[in-house]
Amino acid sequence: MGVWQRCSYTRLPPLPPAPPPAMILLQKHILLLASRPRSATTLLSFHHRCLFSNTRFATTSAVVAASASPAPFAVQDYLVSSYHLTPAQAVKASKVLSHLKCPSKPDAVLAVLSDLGLSHADLAAVVVYDPLLLCSEVDRTLVPRLAELRDLGLSPSQIARLVLADPARVRRSTIVSKLQYYVPLFGSFETFLQALKKNTYLLSSDLENVVKPNVALLRECGVGAYDIAKLCVPAPRLLTTKPERLKAMVGRAEGLGVPRGSGMFRYALLAASFLGEEKLAAKVELLKKTFRWSEAEAAIAVARQPAVLRNSQDKLLRTSEFLMSEVGLEPEYIAHRPAMLNHSLEARLKPRYYVVKFLKENGLLERDRSYCTAIQVSEKVFLQKYIHPHKNAVPRLAKDYAATLRGEVPARFRLQEPTTGSISI
Repeated sequence: MGVWQRCSYTRLPPLPPAPPPAMILLQKHILLLASRPRSATTLLSFHHRCLFSNTRFATTSAVVAASASPAPFAVQDYLVSSYHLTPAQAVKASKVLSHLKCPSKPDAVLAVLSDLGLSHADLAAVVVYDPLLLCSEVDRTLVPRLAELRDLGLSPSQIARLVLADPARVRRSTIVSKLQYYVPLFGSFETFLQALKKNTYLLSSDLENVVKPNVALLRECGVGAYDIAKLCVPAPRLLTTKPERLKAMVGRAEGLGVPRGSGMFRYALLAASFLGEEKLAAKVELLKKTFRWSEAEAAIAVARQPAVLRNSQDKLLRTSEFLMSEVGLEPEYIAHRPAMLNHSLEARLKPRYYVVKFLKENGLLERDRSYCTAIQVSEKVFLQKYIHPHKNAVPRLAKDYAATLRGEVPARFRLQEPTTGSISI
């Protein structure tokens, strides 16, 4: 057995781990304090230093924590700065956007809308109309919809105007099928857009159960495709109302003495779409009283020109006063020519009457030339037939006529004395 094998040894316990450097510094600090006199002043000073150190550490930690957490998303401020809403508009819109916690979605919507060329005013109008548009998943809704609209042949400016007319419907998948039906029906996108601005229900109404049955009924009444467009631009409700209500309107139009298939039926239907049965009856009574018509004369006037029913009471009263008191027309004459009641008193009836009267009094117009004919022709034709032929004989006629169009009725139409061969007053 070797030397090393014969030797025995006892295992010593392991040494404790060395204290960390911070602990060593603390121990030295305590020993240093122990070697000094323990006066009350020294202990109090050490206590104050500890309190100050703890306070400074707590304050620093709070500042760091505050700077690390992001500020809450201020929806109102964002709407004012990014979408150019007024503060009042932003307050109202923010009520339905309070769940937004960051600007990522509205920023994405803003980028898409800006690419369409929308102005600041347009952006504000869109958000005021449909604040929830800002919550759209752009990649899942707006971008695919706009691509489909472009595939239909719409330009960016047309899409922009469609967005302005009804932003809530543009992001829905049904917008494409609706446009595919409406644009051919109205004849063009521009004509459809005119109707849409008056009735946004066009894009929300049920095509199969509401719109198409209404179109079928209109065609049964003899209203052709072209006339449907002309009828439904001023009254798009004819397409979106319940089919039962449209049938009731058709019945009221027929009750005015206008048969289906006649050229005036669409005008009768237009009047019936704005006036219920009681109001239609009241308007007929007003016509009878205002123009001193009999029942038969009122029926003739309404059947020939159903649009007279849409004139206001004030206009009817002023027109009757002028035609009957100043022009001297008889009630029966007016009843058989009711179209004159639809013209503007200030812009057509009075100015043209003064011209015709002046020309007849001065022998420049045949006595049998009808005033009714003069007010029915277009402005271009009126100038060609009643003003331009007399520019040499009556140099001021055109200026006097222009003055009457501005409401400045001259004291008299006058002839300037010509150099040779003209009429003078």
